[in-house]
Amino acid sequence: MSIRALRTLVFIHRHGSFRAAADAAHLTPAAVSQQMRLLEETWGLDLFDRSSRTPRLTQTGLALVGEAQSVLSAYDSLPDKVGAKLQLSGELILGAVPTTLTGLVPLALSELKIRQPDIKVRVVPGLTNRLLLQLDRDQIHAAIISRPEIIPPTLQFAKVASETLVLIASEKAPNENPTVLLRTQPFIRFNRDAVVGRQVEAWLQREDIAVNDVMELEGLEAISSMVAAGLGISIVPQRCIREASLHRLKTIPLGQTSPVRHLGLASRKDTPKGKMITAAEQSFHEAVLIGEFKTARD
Repeated sequence: MSIRALRTLVFIHRHGSFRAAADAAHLTPAAVSQQMRLLEETWGLDLFDRSSRTPRLTQTGLALVGEAQSVLSAYDSLPDKVGAKLQLSGELILGAVPTTLTGLVPLALSELKIRQPDIKVRVVPGLTNRLLLQLDRDQIHAAIISRPEIIPPTLQFAKVASETLVLIASEKAPNENPTVLLRTQPFIRFNRDAVVGRQVEAWLQREDIAVNDVMELEGLEAISSMVAAGLGISIVPQRCIREASLHRLKTIPLGQTSPVRHLGLASRKDTPKGKMITAAEQSFHEAVLIGEFKTARD
């Protein structure tokens, strides 16, 4: 028996099949099957019911999954326990939604570097749903995301900041209220695969505002550039971190019904990187308190 085989067993339970577990564990389905047969032979236990096309965990298998999760949690937390009295060190793989990559994340990581110089952070960009999937598959350790409507029970979410959504327009746009602008000007939409994009769409429907879509983009910088060029207006988060911008844009509040997106740090409840994630969370809070990102030359 090996830790790897126990981890594969947990993946099978979590993802529902040998093939899905193979994808999550970066193995072939044949390797997953071989590991499970060896595990059964080593202990003389029937872990799977193979009477159907897709093997299903038996009651014995399910019981072993519960014990395996405890073993894996203890195994993965050994470095933290051994180094509890030492300065934190090691790699932290951090997912981040694109809207945080030019303000919040750089400022927070610069603060983290000052406080914990031995933590090496690798940033993985992606939309919230993709990052949640990567967290579930243990491909990243934590992620700064827009809070989704539903958070999987295996994950925890620590709020970092709230950002009200506002309308942005070019300097040359007419001085009208936001409803008039939205009904008369071309609309540059935030990607509806993103949490913010779905918030924008839900708000437009609630307010009974029909817009004239001309494009749908993912990055806030790309949207701001298009708006600055006079190609349309958009609704975006008013970011919690101020930063120098090449674009001069009008920012117009949407009123009392304006949606708010909540940014936070998501991680697995059973993560072995808990101390590093706590240090990262503190750095994100510190960045929000600072509130302004300046380049090294500033």
